[in-house]
Amino acid sequence: MLTAERAVSNAGLDAVALKPKECDVRRALDIPLDVVAIDYEGRQHLPASSVLEELATEKEVRLTTPVRADGFDPLGDDSLFEGLPDGVRQVLVAGHSAYLTDDEARRPIAPRLRAARERAPDAWVGTEGIERIALAAGGTQYELLSRSTRRDVRALRSAGFDGEIAVYAPTVLTDDEDDILDAVGAYVSRRRPVARALPDDAATDSSADGRAREVLLKAAKDYALIGSVADVRGRVDELRETGVDIFVGYPARGVDEFVG
Repeated sequence: MLTAERAVSNAGLDAVALKPKECDVRRALDIPLDVVAIDYEGRQHLPASSVLEELATEKEVRLTTPVRADGFDPLGDDSLFEGLPDGVRQVLVAGHSAYLTDDEARRPIAPRLRAARERAPDAWVGTEGIERIALAAGGTQYELLSRSTRRDVRALRSAGFDGEIAVYAPTVLTDDEDDILDAVGAYVSRRRPVARALPDDAATDSSADGRAREVLLKAAKDYALIGSVADVRGRVDELRETGVDIFVGYPARGVDEFVG
């Protein structure tokens, strides 16, 4: 039987994404992947500089920084950026509305993204909701896995884009349907095509049945990396052949699945 560490390595992932609201991000030190991407879940959950510095001594650290948020705004308050330890790199994003004030959410994205890229040219750029702006900004394009990823990446490569493409995907290393739905059912249900296909008021976890269960399980294959280690590795290899360079797995069942 594979250990958790061996399973993660064999699955073909390059990086792990951790949410500081859910776990101590220092657990990345026990995960056999060289890169850790730390999601932004509000200023109150930002890891301390000492924690980031500790991680950066062992890993490549990518901290998600919303360019419209106070503290990371390159055209305004950038006090949090200025306080980042040396060696901590960024993932520049527009920012989820749940973590922005109304004033922050109204700030123009394009000029801030351009300014942030100028001072952090090695930053990844999150494309969610701002695909054209992100592409114009350049740098590694950081995308959510979706049912159109293969087609979109193939089109980018055919059009001559030769930059890096990184893909983020909730990851569940099991083929147990109930475990998959409990881990990613709610996540995939928020994707627009899935929400439209779901029956009204349908359960999105392991209690889902009938049409809802069918829709959710199919969507989980489109929007997440699920199944046995061999299944996940096969999907990763297929997407690499299309042109994806970096795979970032979020342990949707909890960080224990990646560290044992």
